[in-house]
Amino acid sequence: MNRPNLLFITADQWRGACLGALGHPVVRTPNLDRLARMGTLFARHYAVTAPCGPSRASLLTGTYLHRHRSCINGTPLDRRFTNIALEARRLGYRPTLFGYTDTSQDPRGLAPGDPRLTSYEEVMPGFDAGLVLTEELKPWVAWLKARGRKLPGDGLRAYMPRDEFPAYWKFGNPHVPAPFDAAESETEFLTMRALDWLDAHGGEPWFLHLSYLRPHPPFVAPEPYHSMYAGADPGPFVRRASKEEEGRLHPFLAWAMTRPGWFAPSDERDQIAFKRIYFGLMTQFDDTLGRLLDRLERNGELERTIIVFTSDHGEMMGDHWLMGKLGFFDQAFHIPLIIAAPGLQGGRQITHFTESVDVMPTILDLLGGEIPLQVQGRSLRPFLAGGMPADWREDAHWEFDFRDPQSLAAEKHFGLDSDSCALAVLRSDRHKYVHFAALEPLLFDLQADPCEERNALLEPAAREIALRMAQRLISWRMRNEERELTGWKLVAPAPIRPATRRE
Repeated sequence: MNRPNLLFITADQWRGACLGALGHPVVRTPNLDRLARMGTLFARHYAVTAPCGPSRASLLTGTYLHRHRSCINGTPLDRRFTNIALEARRLGYRPTLFGYTDTSQDPRGLAPGDPRLTSYEEVMPGFDAGLVLTEELKPWVAWLKARGRKLPGDGLRAYMPRDEFPAYWKFGNPHVPAPFDAAESETEFLTMRALDWLDAHGGEPWFLHLSYLRPHPPFVAPEPYHSMYAGADPGPFVRRASKEEEGRLHPFLAWAMTRPGWFAPSDERDQIAFKRIYFGLMTQFDDTLGRLLDRLERNGELERTIIVFTSDHGEMMGDHWLMGKLGFFDQAFHIPLIIAAPGLQGGRQITHFTESVDVMPTILDLLGGEIPLQVQGRSLRPFLAGGMPADWREDAHWEFDFRDPQSLAAEKHFGLDSDSCALAVLRSDRHKYVHFAALEPLLFDLQADPCEERNALLEPAAREIALRMAQRLISWRMRNEERELTGWKLVAPAPIRPATRRE
């Protein structure tokens, strides 16, 4: 087969359970279900960190947070790390981005006053910029205004149906539709520009990264998606009876519920409306995906295109009285992953734990490339071919850093230094262990307490389980330290060097 095309799609803030193919009772995703039938659906796939910037650094470099150390939105990514775009260029591709990668550039070597020093929304090195859509959304807003649309403001305010904002305006106003048509949405705008690029690309193999904002907030949707789930029961919220009671589970939770953008609205009517709009935005994306797949099929390119769909992280959506992507609960870290590749049978569903660091080496493996030594994930190609990789992981891992060098909010609240504002999670089939660098740990028995409402460490019998999981977490960290030069040994007559990875 000639070199395949690659269509690498990310949707922002998509909970892993929200797929029709996984039996979600409300949200409809017929085109993602179609993609799952074409390829392989990884049902227990987890982001290894959040929020957007750190998670995309892990996704695109194949490394864990404790390795790349781009801890929060705005923490620079060391330029020594390679990434999927740079590696694809070695294979003859010109990776092109439509959307964003939320990359904070390494400031060393940048001149004082360089605008890249003031933004976490730069493009990952190696990507050509087909269309960059940061939170300012300038190209889309200019296009809407040229069409005669009068908007309440620029950037994310363009989504708002009118000038006045609710107190939690960052989430949007879910009771009024967006002030533009579905065909004019940012989702459609990005897709139209990408399709134009594909039409002009010619017959050469291409690498296209489509990075969609939705269903990220503001939770505002155009019709018909605004009303699509208006009569649906979105299901109960997973949480204790009150915010105060929830906060008693752990000091981190009690503090998180005081942070703007993290605590859920007080009005349950608004909470339910947000969830319905969240589902509507997902179906809008799914409709757009259908048009992409149809276009590739009409052009005869579908059968020679690798398609990868995933997200950067999930969304709490009112569970545990939280919004956004934070902490240690599954809702913020369980994400979708579907991979369809030419020549590989579709329709499989994998229930082994997989992680976002596995995506980069999988793409390189499918493109015929070598996997760099820095990569800590593993290729999923054996799963795609109906097999099972040797010695596959039995747990999922993720990390979350809650420092803020600007406000020092957590540092001041807990009386900690910034490096102590961190947690790491080890999640197995039965248990979840949450280790804080300087706060008390948590243990959940997911069989007896699937909603994660009780700290099992309150029972003395659980302490042995926590000890074993803490030991496994330490071993995971030790196995995933720096390895660029550890396989070398300088000896005569010639140095010993590590073998190239290819999985």
